[in-house]
Formats: sequence, C-alpha cells, structure tokens
Amino acid sequence: MEGSFEITLLMVITIIAGISAQVIAEFLKVPSIVFLLLFGIALGPDGLGVLHPNLLGTGLEVIVALSVAVILFEGGLNLELRELGRVSGSLRNLVTIGTLITLLGGGMAAHWLGEFPWSIAFLYASLVVVTGPTVVSPLLKQVKVDRQVATLLEGEGVLIDPVGAILAVVVLDTILNPNANPLLALSGLFLRLGIGGIIGAAGGWLLGWILKRASFISEELKNLIVLAGLWGLFTLAQMIRSESGLMTTVVAGILLRASSVPEERLIRRFKGQLTILSISVLFILLSADLSIASLFVLGWGSVFTILVLMFVVRPISIAICTWNSDLNWRQKLFVSWIAPRGIVSASVASLFAILLTQRGFNGGDSIKALVFLTIIMTVFFQGLTARLLAKSLKITSTEATGVIIVGSHALGRLIARIFQERGESAALIDTDPEACKLAEQENLQVFLSSALDTEVLEKAGLAAAGTFVSMTNNGEVNLVLAQRATEEFSPPRVLAVFPRDPQLSNDNKNHHQKVQQAFVQHLQIKTWNEYLNDGKAKLGKTELKEDGFAFQQAHLQALIHSGEFVPLLMERDERLMIVAAAEEWQVGDRIIYLLHDLRPNLLKRLSGASPSSPLTVEKLPKVEEVPIAHTSREPSLEKA
Repeated sequence: MEGSFEITLLMVITIIAGISAQVIAEFLKVPSIVFLLLFGIALGPDGLGVLHPNLLGTGLEVIVALSVAVILFEGGLNLELRELGRVSGSLRNLVTIGTLITLLGGGMAAHWLGEFPWSIAFLYASLVVVTGPTVVSPLLKQVKVDRQVATLLEGEGVLIDPVGAILAVVVLDTILNPNANPLLALSGLFLRLGIGGIIGAAGGWLLGWILKRASFISEELKNLIVLAGLWGLFTLAQMIRSESGLMTTVVAGILLRASSVPEERLIRRFKGQLTILSISVLFILLSADLSIASLFVLGWGSVFTILVLMFVVRPISIAICTWNSDLNWRQKLFVSWIAPRGIVSASVASLFAILLTQRGFNGGDSIKALVFLTIIMTVFFQGLTARLLAKSLKITSTEATGVIIVGSHALGRLIARIFQERGESAALIDTDPEACKLAEQENLQVFLSSALDTEVLEKAGLAAAGTFVSMTNNGEVNLVLAQRATEEFSPPRVLAVFPRDPQLSNDNKNHHQKVQQAFVQHLQIKTWNEYLNDGKAKLGKTELKEDGFAFQQAHLQALIHSGEFVPLLMERDERLMIVAAAEEWQVGDRIIYLLHDLRPNLLKRLSGASPSSPLTVEKLPKVEEVPIAHTSREPSLEKA
C-alpha cells in the first residue's frame, strides 16, 4: 500500500509540476520545454529529491511509448497535405538526405571532438537526427513565422521522428550484434517504415470511415474512439515489428486529417490537450531521472560536438536540401537555426541507456547525458532567440500571407483579385449564390456558406492566412464574424467594416485590440459596390515619399474625409496588407486606393473585365502634387 501511494504521489507531483511549467512558459512567451527541463532536474534526485522515476520500473517505458504515440499522431493530424505539397521537395530531402548528413556529421563530431568510440558516436548521431514536433510546434505558435517556413519545420519535425527513432534502433542492433549483415540491418529500417506506413494508412482510413458513418456516437465518445484506435494501431504495429508503431501513428494522423471528418477540429483540439499533458509528464520524468554529474563528466569536447551540430552540420544540411527550393536566404537561414531536439530523442536515449547497461556495454549513461545536453543547448539557444531572429529576418506571419474575405460583392472580388495577382492566396465566403457565381467566373476561390461555420473557415485556409476581413453590408454581422474568427483561429490581422469604433462599445472591450476597423470609418459598402458596378470608381496607386511626408499625410486624410476616396491596400516591406482605419502611414508605403469618379465608363475593366485578364493598377502622380483645395465632392486627380 505504501509503494502504491509513493507512485501516486510521484505522478501527481509530476503532473502539477508539468502543467505549472506550461503556464509559466505561456505567460513568459518562451518554449515550455525550458521550464519542464528545469523543474524536472530541480525535483529529481540530484535536486530536491522529490521525484524518483525509478519507482515506476518498466512502467516508465509504457508511459513513454503510449505518450510518444499520442504526440506523433497529433503531429500527423496537424499536417495539411495541400500545404506540404508546397515544400514537398525540400521536406523529402530533409527526411532523407538531411538525415544522412546529420548522421554522418554528428557521428564524426562526436568521435573526433567528444572522443566517443565510433559505434557510440553514431548511436548518438542517430538519436539527434530528429527535431521533434514537441518543441517545434509550440515554438512556431509563439514565433508565428510565415506559413511556408512553418510548414517545412512542422513537416520535418513530424516525419523525421519515426525515421530517426527507427534508424537509432537499427544502429543499436548493429552495436549489440556486431556480426550481423549490414544489408539485413538496412532492410530492417525500410521494413519497419513500410509496415508502419501500411498499418497507419489502413487504420487512419478506417477511423475516418467509422467517424463519418457512426452518426449515433456522441462527439465526446468519438474522441475516445480515436484514442483507443490510435493505441490499438500502435500496439499492432509494435507486435509485428518493434519500433514500426512510430511510423504507424504519424501516417494514421495524416490519413485521418485527409479524410475530412466532420469532428476533425474537435479531435485535433482533444489530441492537442493530450499532447500537452504527455509532453509535460515525459519531460519532467525523464529530466528528473538525469544525473547532473554525468553532464559535467562529458567535458568541453561534447559541448563542441553540439556546437558543430548546430552551426556546421545543420546549415550544410539545409543548404543542400533546399538548393532548388523557392525559399529565400532569410527563410533558409531561419530554418538552419531552428532544429531543437525534443521528447523522442530524450525518451529513446533513456531506453537505450538502460539496454546498453543491461548488455554490459559502456557508454549508456554518457549517451543519455549527451543527448540531454543537446536538448538543453538547442532549446535554450534556438528557442529563446527564434522570435528575435524571425523579426530581424522579416519572416513573421504578421506580414500578410493571404486573405480570407467575407463578402463576394464587387469590392470583395476586387481585393481578392489584387491579392491573387500579387501571388497571395485569396478566398471569398458568401451566402449569396449569385455573388459566388460571379467570383467563380473571375477564377476566384469562393465558398457558398456562412462564415460562422468554422469548418468552412478552415477549408478556406484561415489557419494559414495572414488576414481575415469581414465586409458584408451589415456592420454588426461583420464585427461578430471577425470576433469569431479571432477566437477560433487567431489570424495575425483581423479587420471588419462596422459603423462604430469597438472601443466605444462595452460588448467589444475584449476584442477591440484584435479586431481593427477596415479601410475607413463609416465605409458605405453598398455605395462603393454600386460605384464599381456602374464604372464610377477609379483604381489608383501612390507612394509616400520622405520629401513632404507630413503634407502627404494631411492630404490623404482630407481625401478620406471627402467621402470620395478609400485606401484599400498597402504595400510595405514587399508585403501586401489591407488598410486599417487607424493605420499609421510610414515613408515608403505604397497605397492602392479607390476614387469615386463621376465620369462614366472610366473603369470598365474593374467590373467587366474577362476573368483571365490581369487586374492592372493605374499609376497616378505623387499625392503631394495634388492641391488640397481639390478635396470637394469630386477630387481632381488628373494624370500629369
């Protein structure tokens, strides 16, 4: 009875410490693994002596296995195949060529600098080829880099975990059985990947089929069915071939996501919560089991090994794997820097240390200590500097990376076409069949549905878009839709056309900092749609220069107050953004605007152009060349 109470107390303290670390990390906006490691070491035998993971015995291995299965499944569930297609070449290279480069480079560094035997050196390298979604995904949620970079890093973290873990098992088998045929060892790698992939694909499809057709099952029970199915598939794969279950969980998650089950969002939220709990428990337990003395015994050679892994091996791997990609040098530099190791490295290293010790091999504790030192250094250095580096390289997603527009009227279609012409993604949502038909005729992506439907917002791509703007004819509805989008998806920029400032409304106090008023205050959507349909609106573009900047600002405000001028979009630092009513202009901003022009048929191409013809923006003279006196009902903006 006393032993069971000790284990109960151990697990309770572990969970409390793990969740506390998550809360503190969330408050300070730093990777949670930083505090998980600190709390685990502080509470372990070498610290306060509160936690003794050895009390769990083989139960620790069970907890590790089932938790890692949930973590990898959740990672696969969050992967979008359509987004992966944009970086498929680089991702494929990272999982294959990148793994080989890290294995060779890390092994040589560990041997020559860390003075480990070749076998132990390559075992270490096989353990650190993985980056891990347990660290990368939370990090990207805080840093919010542009979607292409985030997709590449998330895809690498999820897909390389099972590959790296299975590779490590193959290397361990080679060490334990030095007389084994190398070809058999290599075939074991592909056999595990193949078995895991087949079982995962079949199981993921079956889970999707069941969830779509079992309408009598409640949503809560469906979440548990997925969890039971996940662990069942994982165990089945493990029974057929050891370590193949890791690939099974990833593939099952990807297939279930591709099945587009109605409850997908609820399932992902449930699995996300389980993943946070699993990460918290695992990192606390595994770091508590770490001997501090073993870290100091490693010496400076091990530190230099990790530095070479971070500053030499990783950049070389990224340079080769992304050679023919469309990533720019800023994006490649960021990807080269972000490669923190996570729970898979820690858990597999802990299990290997036990196996090596049981088989009478020296170096098990050293391998575990070196892997944990790698986790600590990569997480602290890369995790704590990621936000600053992303801002310095200007690759944060706060700069527009596509738009979701509610309102498929003339103005909404115009904005969508401009984004599309500039290479940005754009999607329209409307409940009017005729308006959606017009958008389809202009080759625009459109959804005939209510924007209150979160599944439609997700299909439209709001999770990856930089901007959401609601611009129906009803201002109250626009504000509600914008607030709903903020609560469900938290896109970087949320705008709405509404008749009043939300700061003045008690109902909107919690949202006024997130939802911005679009374009100008009191914009009459219906009126400007009529202008566009009648050919009485002129599209223009102007740039704010340093010379006479104050005059330009004043002139712009005068034009806006006239009611005949609306700034729509703004180009800043090579990014296209929808203008907010409270926008603070900067030198170098290029403003795309609409001007009411009473002369008929001046802009036929806006309302009557063929869908295939490009939307051209007419270049007008500098704003300061226009006298302020011409700001009456029909401002005079004639061509020079």
